[in-house]
Amino acid sequence: MTVLSTLLIAFVAAALGVAQAQDYPSRPITLVVPYAAGGGNDVMARIVGEKMSKTLGQQVVIDNRPGAGGALATRQVAKAAPDGYTLVIGGTGSLAVNPTLLPNVGYDVRKDFAPIGMIGSSDMIVLIHPAIQAKSVPELIALAKKDPGKLTYASAGVGSGIHLGAELFAHMAGVKLIHVPYKGTGPALTDLLGGHVAIYFSSLPPAIGLIKDNKVRALAVTGLKRTTIFPDVPTVAETLPGYESALRYGILAPAGTPRPIVDKLNAALRQALADPDTIARMARDGTDAVPGSPEQYAADIDREERKWSEVVKRAGLAGSQ
Repeated sequence: MTVLSTLLIAFVAAALGVAQAQDYPSRPITLVVPYAAGGGNDVMARIVGEKMSKTLGQQVVIDNRPGAGGALATRQVAKAAPDGYTLVIGGTGSLAVNPTLLPNVGYDVRKDFAPIGMIGSSDMIVLIHPAIQAKSVPELIALAKKDPGKLTYASAGVGSGIHLGAELFAHMAGVKLIHVPYKGTGPALTDLLGGHVAIYFSSLPPAIGLIKDNKVRALAVTGLKRTTIFPDVPTVAETLPGYESALRYGILAPAGTPRPIVDKLNAALRQALADPDTIARMARDGTDAVPGSPEQYAADIDREERKWSEVVKRAGLAGSQ
């Protein structure tokens, strides 16, 4: 193929992309959530989907397709037509953890998607049962070092962001903790309240009431800065510099989606994230809006996948699910 013919093909493809974008969207857009309704990914999809529908002039329909820890639906969207009408919520589990955790995940996070943009980032909070004799992260680390392998921590499942956040903490603190996996946050918190486990790295929404009622003790948040919900609670990073564990959310399209369509979707997403109502609703769930370009989201996906793949490997979980 000559250089001239290659340039001609590229020009035609670009022209077709512009033409498609001018008419886009002409029908409803499906935003796939690769998890069951009610979780963080679902909440974020519904908040921004509602606002984007108004901007785009077409309904953004939320389609929950749980299975294989988010991998099943993410794989389906990777193989969908790249026309902007099938999108997927990208989360820490599906994009940063599953590629290493699952032996046949079925998609490449760098090659099979066209990132639209990041939605937000949600920190977790380190909770302990009140009977545990620790009132700070340094005290918890000292207690764990005094009795190696005695302290237990719950998770919402093997390979979940909660599990790996605790694994990263144990590694950086140089302590040995015993993992007790549960099938979701509800049963994990129930056993924390009952004193059956000592520690739980919880998402913020279910933890707020328990902390205010003094049913659990909050030691630290897992982001790089303190949360406005509990400004007196320090970050883990104040004790372990560089520690960060946050649940991230964004929107992806299949690879090959024309750039003008990607740009139109990104603009609609950024407009949604600039809305004071969106910011307030996300904040109630402990999530900070993080608007940005497709390139910025692609870079974030790359960083997160590299980071968490190392944690998965170090924990001996690679290809285990």
